[in-house]
Amino acid sequence: MASSDLEQLCSHINEKIGNIKKTLSLRNCGQEPTLKTILNKIGDEIIVVNELLNKLELEIQYQEQTNSSLKYKGLQSSRCVSSSMLELFECLEEDYKDVEHLKENIPPHLPQVTVTQNIVNGSDLDPEEPVKVEEAAPTKKPSKEQKNVKEMPFVTSDEFSGIPAYMKSRLTYCQINDVIKEINKAVVSKYKILHQPKKSMSSVARNLYHRFIDEETKETKGHYFVVEADIKEFTALKVDKRFHVILNILRHCRRLSEVRGGGLTRYVIT
Repeated sequence: MASSDLEQLCSHINEKIGNIKKTLSLRNCGQEPTLKTILNKIGDEIIVVNELLNKLELEIQYQEQTNSSLKYKGLQSSRCVSSSMLELFECLEEDYKDVEHLKENIPPHLPQVTVTQNIVNGSDLDPEEPVKVEEAAPTKKPSKEQKNVKEMPFVTSDEFSGIPAYMKSRLTYCQINDVIKEINKAVVSKYKILHQPKKSMSSVARNLYHRFIDEETKETKGHYFVVEADIKEFTALKVDKRFHVILNILRHCRRLSEVRGGGLTRYVIT
């Protein structure tokens, strides 16, 4: 064994012996009456200090939780403010897009306002000269061959808003009125042939005339109606699922009704 290792071992043993001596001396001191009272007081003080430390630790934990809660509330408040601003911005952006869309897609089916009166300045009139009122030219009476054909009125924006969402799906106001325009075209074309003198009819028109007559029933007498064959004959509309969805909307808006019979569905203008 090296001399350094022996010295370390001796030092360690001496340290242990010293600790034992200190423990024995403290043990002897604790048995003395005067020192025992002092040691009890020290123990009581240690308990009091320990309780204070526990209270201090609890207070520190409470303050940390309060601080975290305040930070969280502040973060939530800032998020709420930013969320409200974002919602407001999105609403304004949607309104702007709607206005731009309306501006670029003005419905072509709005009634046109015509001004028939001439504006005359009061300074141009002579107070002594009587005002001459020009009589409107009498309108020509329509000939017997010409008859007014009842057409389907366009759907208004208020009516369109009242259509259930499940019924109109993704259809737009203009798409529905475009179909009305084409149906009116078919009605006018059909009854133009029916009101035409037979002598002036071509063979094609005569065949259509006889078909029109065969399709009439007691329920359609005195009413204007078309069938799917007329839609295909006089318009470029496709008689598909979308077309029938629009017909259902027109029935909802009371623009037409259906008369069935003989394997045909007659769409009567109401």
